[in-house]
Amino acid sequence: MTSQNNPVAIVTGGATGVGRACVLQLAKRGFDVFLNYSRSESDALQTASDAGAFGTTITPVKCDVSQDAEVRAMLDRLRQQHGRLDVVVNNAAMTDFVPYSDLEGLTEAKWDRVLAVNLKGTFFVSRAAAELLTAGQGGAIVNVSSVAAITGMGSSIAYAASKAGVNSMTKSLAKTLAPKVRVNAVCPGPIDSRWIREGIPGWSIDEMVADYPIPKPSSPDDIADAVIFFALGTSMTTGQILSVDGGQTL
Repeated sequence: MTSQNNPVAIVTGGATGVGRACVLQLAKRGFDVFLNYSRSESDALQTASDAGAFGTTITPVKCDVSQDAEVRAMLDRLRQQHGRLDVVVNNAAMTDFVPYSDLEGLTEAKWDRVLAVNLKGTFFVSRAAAELLTAGQGGAIVNVSSVAAITGMGSSIAYAASKAGVNSMTKSLAKTLAPKVRVNAVCPGPIDSRWIREGIPGWSIDEMVADYPIPKPSSPDDIADAVIFFALGTSMTTGQILSVDGGQTL
């Protein structure tokens, strides 16, 4: 049963990987969670079932975060169901694995889709959530960015640029929504997840991280730990960008 006393979170891209880890960690801490997904319905239902075992209400909601009307409808549904919102985790993202040297391969359509989901989607969700976040005692937005935003190197030029935009927007929103809402970003390095395994078949993530100070890829839970810190573990931190990358960016 939904309890008006439970804190409430929304996690975009919550069906798999880092999003799933965040949903589970929030549920374990007593949060009711809106679990957003766009395509992975079976994964979303499984994550909702697993998280629901902690005794809170997990609501899977299909929504393309790049579509403002869908985002607003999702937040209206959350308002009607829970009447409050405490934490937003902007994790939904996509990419096309386009070699940096293949400039012509990074088509306008690919640019538009990457920016629409990763950058506009993060803004749309934050904007739609702002009123609910500020209505109560205040809340937190945590954006899942990428070290590609810092190094300029990632799955594609468009992806790195979109995440650099997320970092800049994190600072802008932190100033705009202060003092009631804190806004921070986590920048993961390589994560041992389906994202990389399916995106670059046959590629060794272990080889990539072999010369890092901590020579191993992150797990989704490693990134979720940082998200939870920004969401719940600090009250005086806003506008900050934290790399969780095994020392890659040293």
